[in-house]
Amino acid sequence: MVSEYKNPRAKVAIYVGVVFFTFLVLLPLYVLFIIAFGSPSQTVAAYYPALFPTKFTLANFYNAFAGYGKILEAAFFKSLETAFIVAAIAILLGFHAAFGLSKLSFKLGSIIIALLFFSTMIPSITIAIPISATFLKLGLYDSSLGLAFAQELIVLPLTVFLIMGSLESVPKQLENQARVDGASFMQALYTVIFPLAVPGVVSAFLLSWLMSWDEFTFAVILSPVHPTLPVLIYLDSTARGNILTAASFSLLVTIPVIVLTIILSKFIKGNYLTAGITG
Repeated sequence: MVSEYKNPRAKVAIYVGVVFFTFLVLLPLYVLFIIAFGSPSQTVAAYYPALFPTKFTLANFYNAFAGYGKILEAAFFKSLETAFIVAAIAILLGFHAAFGLSKLSFKLGSIIIALLFFSTMIPSITIAIPISATFLKLGLYDSSLGLAFAQELIVLPLTVFLIMGSLESVPKQLENQARVDGASFMQALYTVIFPLAVPGVVSAFLLSWLMSWDEFTFAVILSPVHPTLPVLIYLDSTARGNILTAASFSLLVTIPVIVLTIILSKFIKGNYLTAGITG
């Protein structure tokens, strides 16, 4: 059967769609870039901002970093620390929960997954306020660990769902054969099942990290004294009205995302995203 993608019109439609999608993704980054590096006279101070500025400067970054210094550094590392804590907890709990759910019947497993996602249907603002009162008593308020625990309410259900899809694609016979060959339950789980599920685990780790990195609602309520980077950007772009500083900080936010994505990209290409087994 001839593939529909060999049709010239289908190819043109695909290329147009890819170009349009790429444009939508890159346009906000381009605007952010020209605001951060462009001369204010051609961007925020201009009545008609230039689409292609001719004057570029590093003064925006210098003024932003010189004005905040330790505050910016503390916010950056707090966001970084929280994101890695969230991702680590999500993988630690999510992998074992997903493995257990994969052993249940499809109907029962689907019901439990639906219950897990129920927590994500509740607005974060209604959850954050009672959580903050509890964290004050436990000494977790305004801490990276406390913020990470709160963010798990959003991250963990999706992590379990992604890893469960990866585990379901692992042939059941592999685990059974490992047990027949003398491997214990833990040995079969960590030496046979886990390596085959690594693509799904890495994808879940990256998604958990990204969701925590730019999370705002829990951060602004549970960590107001020592804010994370998204909260600091919000304060500069709204409360203080400093768009140039906020744009400079926003570019700083994208750097760890790009670095981590490049490092983990070999695990999240093509068929890895489908949680399939290659080999």
